[in-house]
Amino acid sequence: MMKLNANQLNFSGGPGALPETVLQQLHTAMLCVPEVGLSILGISHRSEWFAQVVHELEDNIRQLMGLPATTRVLMMQGGATQQFSMLPMNLLRNGQSADYIHSGYWSGKAIHEAEKSGKLQLAWSGKADQFGRLPTDAELQLSTDAAYFHYISNETVEGLQFHRVPGREDVPRICDMSSDLLSAPGEFNRYAMIYAHAQKNIGPAGVTLVILRDDFMHSLPSDLPGFINYHAQADAHSIYNTPPVFAIYSVLLVTRWLRDEIGGLHTIAVRNQAKADCLYQVLDDHADFYRGRAAVADRSKMNVVFNLPSTEIEQAFLQQAREAGFSGLNGHRSIGGIRASIYNGLEFAATEQLAAFMQVFRKSYQPAQKKSAGRSPAYA
Repeated sequence: MMKLNANQLNFSGGPGALPETVLQQLHTAMLCVPEVGLSILGISHRSEWFAQVVHELEDNIRQLMGLPATTRVLMMQGGATQQFSMLPMNLLRNGQSADYIHSGYWSGKAIHEAEKSGKLQLAWSGKADQFGRLPTDAELQLSTDAAYFHYISNETVEGLQFHRVPGREDVPRICDMSSDLLSAPGEFNRYAMIYAHAQKNIGPAGVTLVILRDDFMHSLPSDLPGFINYHAQADAHSIYNTPPVFAIYSVLLVTRWLRDEIGGLHTIAVRNQAKADCLYQVLDDHADFYRGRAAVADRSKMNVVFNLPSTEIEQAFLQQAREAGFSGLNGHRSIGGIRASIYNGLEFAATEQLAAFMQVFRKSYQPAQKKSAGRSPAYA
């Protein structure tokens, strides 16, 4: 089994692992971007070179996602959290209401911010089921006159992912795809707007992709302050104010990697499915020990979330995993447990090694021998 370095064993929920080839290019760019002769950290955001970076990145996103040339692609700041507020500030100004699905931790955050700007209706909430599953279409209570319908495609905390496109076709569909954008092909043209911060699959923190269908863009107000005005951001081609040049360039390199080295979203989806299958197989084979949190039909292909028989055993697992070189396996602070995030940049070999570690840990851990729980077993 191939032995990977520490970066390649990064199972963190975010920032996620970046592809090795991208990291190598960034290492070079930190010293000197060959075609410019300056460090990426010293290149002006007003330079012709950076204008071309933004232009190519816009085109790469459209090409990878199969979007028409009229689609607006923005590189904004503030993360998904800014979009939680900016979106309702643009669309809930005249007493209108929006439909939201409450499927977990991050959709709860989005709802909390949107409520400050206008009226909301919960199309469905998973709170009663402790956010262990997603709704069926029949369970959704959708309004015909909603200003928009909002949901999160992948809940990183609970390990839940929509494997279909919910919502009505006659109400603008808006989705936070922060943790699964560019991880697989999709019916992206059915969305009025998609947004995703970059620290999972598409780059480092500091840039947020906002993708707007042209007809929806025309429906947005244009009289808001510039920083929260989608028209102003689009007209400036993401250079309304000083943008995060390094982060945007990093995303460009990731899109080139997906396009040229991987072969597009269909190919990366096969890789991601294999990684998910590798870990979920361990959970399914040993369900008495590794207890998956999400309903099987709604399992995330990005975040494998599970518990062990006790908190004590979970802590032993995390300790031994750290000693074995695995990073970022702690569950989210809100629910605890274990979380293995398997974003685009993580190699399949890393999931193989984690699965092998899980098998050995299960066999070797004996609660009666607590003194030995801190020793790391061989797994590779």
